[in-house]
Amino acid sequence: MTEIAIESILQENRLFPPSAEFAQNATIKSFEEYQQLYAKAKADPQAFWDQLAEKELYWFEKWSETLDWQPPFAKWFVNGKINICYNCIDRHLTTWRRNKAAIIWEGEPGDSRTITYEQLHREVCQFANALKELGVKKGDVVG
Repeated sequence: MTEIAIESILQENRLFPPSAEFAQNATIKSFEEYQQLYAKAKADPQAFWDQLAEKELYWFEKWSETLDWQPPFAKWFVNGKINICYNCIDRHLTTWRRNKAAIIWEGEPGDSRTITYEQLHREVCQFANALKELGVKKGDVVG
């Protein structure tokens, strides 16, 4: 039996840089800025994530320790209290983002739906109340 090498012809080397306007409005405005951020994260991961978590997320209680590393177990933001739903949805309800798209969904046959943060909040509340009606309580696992 002879080995046959598979040659890939699906290689793409073109670059499509963003427009100056798009880059100016981006969180990370250039590749150089990305490289600086990457170097900072690599040099001191705990300080990097500590600073990012403090700046980007709302914490109901701040953590006492950024990382508790007992190989093979890692605990991040020890004793911190956070609500991911609040950070993803609720905190936008009192800002200009309330009526901005939170989810843009496109189906296979071309159908689509855009859901704003306010609409998403309403649907999440309805679903949470349905779960409560079924007896689901805080700490329960639902799949």
